[in-house]
Amino acid sequence: MNEPILLVPGMMSDARIFGPQIDDLSRDHALHIARVTHAETIREMAAEAIHHAPSRFALAGISMGGVVAMEILRRVPERVTRIALISTTPLPETPEQAAWREPQIVKAQSGNLTDALRAALAPDNFAPGESRTRTLAVLDAMAADIGPEAFVRQSRALQRRPDAQKVLRMTRAPALVLCGAHDKITPVKRHTFMAELIPYAELAIIDDAGHLPTLETPEKVNLALRAWMELPMVLR
Repeated sequence: MNEPILLVPGMMSDARIFGPQIDDLSRDHALHIARVTHAETIREMAAEAIHHAPSRFALAGISMGGVVAMEILRRVPERVTRIALISTTPLPETPEQAAWREPQIVKAQSGNLTDALRAALAPDNFAPGESRTRTLAVLDAMAADIGPEAFVRQSRALQRRPDAQKVLRMTRAPALVLCGAHDKITPVKRHTFMAELIPYAELAIIDDAGHLPTLETPEKVNLALRAWMELPMVLR
């Protein structure tokens, strides 16, 4: 039986953020999508995901979902068979980053969710071209369905996110660290740093993608995830 995969969406995202991967990987794996829109903290998001997850699973998270994935790994490392971290960071929020979120929160609370979303994730964080337009359209559709209250909750959760560097250093599962070269929110150097923290990590950089490579370059991400699922297990 192939390993089930738990996918953890990012901020203001649902299963649609992994749409192309669900279409591809579901042919060979049971897929589970974590729910991250109702919890108040990263820890609560992780607890909710763990509660509904299989007994053992491969774990993949994107952006904020990567932060949640690292918290899941902190709590139940024995249940995580392998981990993929996409467009994310193990570092806690700095005071400057936390302050940067405050005007976005005000915009969302004032009914300007689109403006808040653009401030949080500007278009130049995606590779130029048609894929940027398509990606922004999916992002806007997800945000409209999820709503401004979730934007505020998730912004606050990210402001208080835990430091996951020790978690990554202790990881003994096969790991993929993946990012897009155009990502300015979590740039390549951050992913290089993450890959160096994890003993058994492979680093993949997609030149023609930005912060959401799952939507921008789905075929390349699908190939990377399939290769990750084929990595040999590590004796612990």
